[in-house]
Amino acid sequence: MRRRVVLGALAIVIAFGGALATSGGGLRTARATDANVVIDWNGTMLATLATANVPAAPATRYAAIVQAAVFDAVNGIDRRYSPIHVAPAAPRGASREAATASAAYTALVSLFPAQKTTLDADLAASIASITENEDGDNRSIARGLQWGKTVADQIVAWRATDGFTATPPPYEIGSAPGDWQPTPPAFATTPVFRTLATTTPFGMTSPSQFRPAGPPALTSALYTADFNEVKAFGSATSTVRTPYQTETAKFWQLDTATAIWNRVADSLALEHHMSLSTSTRLLALLNVSQADAVIAVWDAKNTFNFWRPVTAITRAATDGNPDTSPDAGWASLLTTPGHQEYPSGHSGVSSAAATILASFFGERTAFSATSNGVPGAVRSFTTFSASVAQVADARVYAGFHFRFSCNEAAHMGAGIAKYELATLMVRNHDGEGGSDNNNNEMSSN
Repeated sequence: MRRRVVLGALAIVIAFGGALATSGGGLRTARATDANVVIDWNGTMLATLATANVPAAPATRYAAIVQAAVFDAVNGIDRRYSPIHVAPAAPRGASREAATASAAYTALVSLFPAQKTTLDADLAASIASITENEDGDNRSIARGLQWGKTVADQIVAWRATDGFTATPPPYEIGSAPGDWQPTPPAFATTPVFRTLATTTPFGMTSPSQFRPAGPPALTSALYTADFNEVKAFGSATSTVRTPYQTETAKFWQLDTATAIWNRVADSLALEHHMSLSTSTRLLALLNVSQADAVIAVWDAKNTFNFWRPVTAITRAATDGNPDTSPDAGWASLLTTPGHQEYPSGHSGVSSAAATILASFFGERTAFSATSNGVPGAVRSFTTFSASVAQVADARVYAGFHFRFSCNEAAHMGAGIAKYELATLMVRNHDGEGGSDNNNNEMSSN
């Protein structure tokens, strides 16, 4: 019986995408387990991003593309919510699990064609497991595969024109106190990822929708306090930063926010026995909100062009503030990112993620986070707000953010997530679909 099931799955795979491998090296996590095929493919997405070494900021966009495709594919069958981009039009009887695998696979191969061989093997393993779980219903699986591909192709085409790959105008470095300057060690004269500032958002009305008022005056009490804090705690030779605080800086910097927060979401979804549909919506909201938080943060970074602590501290004699003193040899604990300081990208993304997760599981939820950059380290929290606060601490300890930039970004991220919870993937009230609740959707498979 098992041999017939596997052979049937192989026939579907070959018809769908060519002669794909069914075994061998490179298999990662894309196995359609009883737990949740959505979670399995989310793990494959993270592995794909890691293999491609995608930097933290653009990683949010890629993850949002993949999870938007998965959501619209599953929702096109369930028809419970308003779509992100592709209207529900799945053929009757299409397998949700197959649509999930197909949408994730198609989006990932489109975005990372160099990893096609490995992704082919992931898809073959996933379909074999789905076929066995669904008693070899090959027609349902074939329909799900084709629908998932149709949706992912449309999502990828939509985002191909979002402006991320556009060529930005030349960048002019300012000369006034407070203006961003190239930072060591590369001293690149153009900030990186500038096109994120003008990338079409997934859910926001524009990149500037949540633009903050700007950094405090260089002579203000807030700037003075935060200048002196990062000068003391963020220095490479700090005598006040503890070993735990040093590890905190590395924990949140040496892995991407996308990877850290998706792992948290995956573990909580499994722990709470979330249904496939609910897991799909959770991951779509998580990743779309993170991507829009990055877009909003980069809009602000490129609007205010504020200097980094390493510049502010070495040039403090020029800031007009008698309570900030220069240190020509000051260096940050970790390498300062090659883009403007205000506001903090990680704080914005983490706040958006925490807000989405709190809306599903409750603010007072115990969870743990891990970082691939600090193997063996685990950070445990009893509230989501505590994790956001630790991210702000980490950016100060790293020596490349002022606390006011972290606080402002956290406010932005929370606002973006709440806006998208209210406006994206909204529950239908026309009688179609299943019976999941709107936000706190803990129903089991």
